[in-house]
Amino acid sequence: MAGLIKREDIDRVRERTDLKEIVDSFVTLRGAGVGSYKGLCPFHDERSPSFHVRPSVGTYHCFGCGESGDVISFLMKMEHTTFAETVERLAAKAGIELHYEDGGTGPDREQVGRRQRLLEANKVADEFFRDQLRTPAAATGQQFLAGRGFTAEHAEQFGVGYAPQGWDNLLGHLRRKGFRDDELRLTGLFSEGQRGIYDRFRGRLVWPIRDMTGATIGFGARKLFEDDPGPKYLNTPETQLYKKSQVLYGIDLAKRNVARQRRLVVVEGYTDVMAAHLSGVDTAVATCGTAFGAEHVKIARRLISDDGTGGEIIFTFDGDAAGQKAALRAFEEDSKFLARTYVAVEPSGMDPCDLRQERGPEAVVALIESRRPLFEFAIRAGLKNFDLDTVEGRAGALRHAAPIVAGIRDAVVRPGYERELAGWLGLDQGTVHQAVQRAQRSPASASPGAARQREHPERSDRRAPATDRGPAPSAPGAAPGAAPGRAGEEAAVGVAERPAFQRPDPRDPAARMEREALEVVLQQPTLLSAEQWQAFYAAAFTVPAFTAVHAATRAAGMAGATPAQWVDRVRQEAPAELAPLVGELAVTPLPARTEEDLIRYCRDIMNRLFELQITHQKAELLGRLQRMGPAGDPAEFAALNRQLLDLEMKRRSLRARD
Repeated sequence: MAGLIKREDIDRVRERTDLKEIVDSFVTLRGAGVGSYKGLCPFHDERSPSFHVRPSVGTYHCFGCGESGDVISFLMKMEHTTFAETVERLAAKAGIELHYEDGGTGPDREQVGRRQRLLEANKVADEFFRDQLRTPAAATGQQFLAGRGFTAEHAEQFGVGYAPQGWDNLLGHLRRKGFRDDELRLTGLFSEGQRGIYDRFRGRLVWPIRDMTGATIGFGARKLFEDDPGPKYLNTPETQLYKKSQVLYGIDLAKRNVARQRRLVVVEGYTDVMAAHLSGVDTAVATCGTAFGAEHVKIARRLISDDGTGGEIIFTFDGDAAGQKAALRAFEEDSKFLARTYVAVEPSGMDPCDLRQERGPEAVVALIESRRPLFEFAIRAGLKNFDLDTVEGRAGALRHAAPIVAGIRDAVVRPGYERELAGWLGLDQGTVHQAVQRAQRSPASASPGAARQREHPERSDRRAPATDRGPAPSAPGAAPGAAPGRAGEEAAVGVAERPAFQRPDPRDPAARMEREALEVVLQQPTLLSAEQWQAFYAAAFTVPAFTAVHAATRAAGMAGATPAQWVDRVRQEAPAELAPLVGELAVTPLPARTEEDLIRYCRDIMNRLFELQITHQKAELLGRLQRMGPAGDPAEFAALNRQLLDLEMKRRSLRARD
């Protein structure tokens, strides 16, 4: 079992991964100054580019929506993968062997190599099937698609292919590509007979099933010929790559829209996904030969950011008995969602594919918009099992429905459904209310989906030592000292008690000076000399937000952060609510067109900061001199004058360098 990936390995992954190369695969970037790039933000809709990337410090930031982070967080948000999955994927690409804490182990080289070969085999098979759909032998498959309103362009868009009739068409193709039979046995693409392996999919339309990253991990195939003794739909069996309880067809196409809209539409089949997307419902996915279960819930929650602040899950089912049964199975998983769950059922029993054919794309959109709360569907479906014309039947129906109503989280909506239920059952509203209250007090008796348990990540009240005392930290890349926790947190104050930071006023000259200095330090840490680092760390910042970031740079320096780790370490050391500000400071374009301009600008900004600090120190010393008066200690008077002279010499030295 894998433990936590060691920090030094995570840092190596960041250092060896080109942020610009990764972002370039999602966003068109153009130059925005020395070492800086910008493009349209992938996290929100915009017309003017506000998404900035600075590869030298491995950081991106959007000035429009505030999204900020490093290469790992970027891929996590774009691909909706976990932290460990993302690091392992980048490590494999960079050829880095990961190590794990507490004796844990990650995938070994043999396992990684086997997985890669399986991915390559599925990719080659995907290409083979798509090529075959364009041949005369695939006429039956082409007619099937055309009969459901899909063109050749639509088939290409969704990667639909054709598995030709015969026993070894794909087998021969993969062998010619250099795959061994022992490798092919693990792909799920072949069946085993007395004479060896043979093609699993024969004479069928084939849909590629892809993971979050777009890699093909399996296939779903539809029977076309009557003499095929197999089932109507045949999927890849369980393999190292393909776990049917953990995949959703169309997730690679829908994930960005799902994340943006915070809406996931679950349909029942491959052609339903195609019809939904072509009708404008671009958040549709489907399960693959299994009911919507707990693992699918995890995927859905991750996609819609299911944190209780919004989001919708909409299930579409046929109007027949099987469809109702599927809807009730989905309701069993309802309690795992914080988002609102709905069901959309077409009264005449048509699925999205049929609906698009018969009534056009608008009808598919209308079906989704006609959604009803899933708990309402569950209540009404359950009522059909009772004879409401009898006292006993109404009592049984109330016992069935009360726990479902009790499970409605919205305290405003719940009384409304108590009234609805009273009307449906012909009972007094007070009787229904009492039954619901009893169900709330007895969650163990609630039906599936009624007793909801909200999930919240565990939060510890982290405390960190103060960082305004102790030895001066080193510059990025120097030998590490004792690494503190989040900078800016007082030792006796927990995170929850820390006051909120106000956004600095850009019109304030002092704030502008501090901001520009932090931009230089975060973006160009290698341009500062050891003397400049010491002066920067000793500087007294006045704007609270910038003071906290300044303290975070000091803590990151003490931790020995390298230039490649620099911004990420500062972001970690800063208070959590200032992480976007750190990202913003790290990518704000500096006014320089050439390397020489950049060096000059950074030097001037730091000198201005240091001169301002000297001015403040001189003012303080002059105030002390004035307060001493004629009767003051001559020795102290002389010492203060010497300090003033030293400060003036430093100020002149700074100006001489300009």
